[in-house]
Amino acid sequence: MREAPAIDGYGGGGFWIGGERIQGSVLILDDVVCPWPVGGVHELTPAAFDQVLAVGHRAVEFVLLGTGKETAPPPKAVRAALREAGLGLELMNTVEAVKLYNVLAQDGRRIAAALIAV
Repeated sequence: MREAPAIDGYGGGGFWIGGERIQGSVLILDDVVCPWPVGGVHELTPAAFDQVLAVGHRAVEFVLLGTGKETAPPPKAVRAALREAGLGLELMNTVEAVKLYNVLAQDGRRIAAALIAV
């Protein structure tokens, strides 16, 4: 496992992570940052979490979902897929999710962060 990247900033439709600008939403899994092609909660499907579901609860304690400007629950199919994989789900707006991610990552927690850009 690599050292968890810190999210240095957000806004303008993307993030600043490890000194680099990433446009759009991101998925951070196993301390690796990947572009995540999700523009809003309405676009979420279980397939959007395929990478997380593949590693399951043995590698990830829970999924931290930043839902954009407002906190909104993902579709039932997403919640069911994560639950069936034994993964917890914490959801909040992206601003709060970024703050929590940085604290948890610094503490060495094994989480997946799925963050919709604001």
